Amino acid sequence: MPENVIIAQSGGPSPVINNSLRGILETCLERPSDFGRIFGAWHGIEGVLKEELIDLSAQDRSEIRLLATTPAAGAIGTCRYKIRESQARDFARIVEVMKAHGVGYFFCIGGNDSMDTAHKISMIAREQGLDLVATGVPKTIDNDLGDPAFKLIDHTPGYGSVARYWACCVQNADEENRGSSTSDPVIVLQIMGRRIGFLPAAARLADPGREMPLQIYMPESGLTLEQLADNVSGELRRSGRCIVALSEGFDAGDLGAREDAFGHVEFGACDNTAQQVVVSYLNSRKLPVRGFARGHVAGTDQRDTMLYASVVDLDEAYRVGCHAVEVARKDGNGWMATILRKPGKVYGVTYGKVPLELVANSERAFPEAWLAPGRTDVTDAFVEYARPLIGEDWVEVPVENGIQRFARIRRAFVEKKCPAYQPEAAV
Repeated sequence: MPENVIIAQSGGPSPVINNSLRGILETCLERPSDFGRIFGAWHGIEGVLKEELIDLSAQDRSEIRLLATTPAAGAIGTCRYKIRESQARDFARIVEVMKAHGVGYFFCIGGNDSMDTAHKISMIAREQGLDLVATGVPKTIDNDLGDPAFKLIDHTPGYGSVARYWACCVQNADEENRGSSTSDPVIVLQIMGRRIGFLPAAARLADPGREMPLQIYMPESGLTLEQLADNVSGELRRSGRCIVALSEGFDAGDLGAREDAFGHVEFGACDNTAQQVVVSYLNSRKLPVRGFARGHVAGTDQRDTMLYASVVDLDEAYRVGCHAVEVARKDGNGWMATILRKPGKVYGVTYGKVPLELVANSERAFPEAWLAPGRTDVTDAFVEYARPLIGEDWVEVPVENGIQRFARIRRAFVEKKCPAYQPEAAV
């Protein structure tokens, strides 16, 4: 008898996350002999705990297809809810809801913390003899899921699109800076990625020939605010202008940090930004040329903009979602679907699997070998790694009445079968 499915998302959204959702959903729909009703957990694991399950099987197929070019996580929601070992009631509740709705497959789309959630649910299944297959589907714009050797996963869906966003934004900023440098000689662009440097490094994709007066500051560079200012002053003396690609996690002092449930600093919610500290410091030191430094802090548009999305990233996000279903069906409980790069100069990937315990809470930093000697740039080896991920073409986004036409998944919640419940960490 076909078993029902729950799909959940966790952590920050991405431009391509809905393509993984679509891949799982469409593959399950194509196999009615294996999979029954397909539910979307409204706001991730919190939706499971609250028994808020959207009936995805009942959605219009045309809306499901539109997930292909719908960014972010508005379709079924996401969350930052951490299930800790001490939360026994939460674990019992998950089992209760899964059993009540005949769920045999659980797919979790997310990053390192999300894979921890998937791993814990897979362990519940093993320990309690629950007939449940838990499978992880990778997603994180930070590209920090996996191992330093890139053997478990080469890159994560979401990274290529946000890398492309920043390659294009740096191009735009260079045009701005080139024209206004007599009054605004320095522009500081703050880039997401927390304390991992893969996204700031993508600024180099805008200028692989190194013709721009571009400096990149990642957390891994280990440089101080004073060193940054000295470097910028040197570039101003050489070129008369400077573009600074700055990680939000650059050590700029106390920013009034706030943390999410996973213990990660939410830089967008801090009292101050690294960009503002850097701009203020540069201007307080007096630049060696006329004018001032000014800054730009991109917000969540980095991860919720479809127009800059990579067609390669969109395709891989979909295919890894499809592959996750095959992993769950053939290999059973406790795996994450993964993307591995084929050897050789022509870019290509294969799709495999790794045990969830190897990627749960994993975090890889930007490789030291990819930092250029001056630590304000990256090497050509990084450019060769990242360049194929941003693709070649523009994504075609459907337009209706002059604006983007996104998927609209109906909030068709299934009937609740369990008592009301308040998640433990929310009490």
